[in-house]
Amino acid sequence: MLKTTTSTVDGKEVEAYLDIVVGEAILGANIFKDILGSIRDVIGGRSGAYEEEMGNARTIALAEMESHARALGADGIIGVDIDYEVVGQGGSMMMVSVSGTAVRFKKR
Repeated sequence: MLKTTTSTVDGKEVEAYLDIVVGEAILGANIFKDILGSIRDVIGGRSGAYEEEMGNARTIALAEMESHARALGADGIIGVDIDYEVVGQGGSMMMVSVSGTAVRFKKR
């Protein structure tokens, strides 16, 4: 399924705007990742564990949004917005939420 952050797609015309679709994923980081992340915060550098978790959360949220769009009969999602938040007590969880407009493109 075509997903884009833009409101239009070159060479495609929207036949129908179906609905707003969303997907969310909240993932907890385990204690070992928290400890490693804290060390990285002190000494600098990238935290591969957190980057991997964020990538997993983004993949889950996008798949959930796409599933909702398919259920509506969409073949595309335009205007996709991706938001990241730290939630939970002491920022112990990461949340990714995505939203967009499910559309059906005109067939050529």
